[in-house]
Amino acid sequence: MSEFNFNNKTFSLIENSENGKVDSETIFKYKQEGHLVTADYYGGTIKYGKIIAHLSNNTLNMLYQCITTENELKAGKAIAQISLTKDNKMKLKLNWEWLGEKHESGISEYIEN
Repeated sequence: MSEFNFNNKTFSLIENSENGKVDSETIFKYKQEGHLVTADYYGGTIKYGKIIAHLSNNTLNMLYQCITTENELKAGKAIAQISLTKDNKMKLKLNWEWLGEKHESGISEYIEN
């Protein structure tokens, strides 16, 4: 089992690639049951989003979908590397890619609140 516990944890954005949709007002609320990790996210440019992920050691293999405030439906996949800050907060570094015709990709970083 992983040393990381996402249950009832909240995360926010540190940094995002230019082609990402999430902004500093978006909040992620996580739940965890064993290796299954889920999250709802909303705020800022996101009306509502959902993440489903598999936790393995220090990695989350994620699928996500959202609707933006401009009513754009988006879906993607990501591999998130999990680390701990010096004050024991979880930090996520995502290598992500939008699904669809363009396959735009980027990197995002999030921190536990």
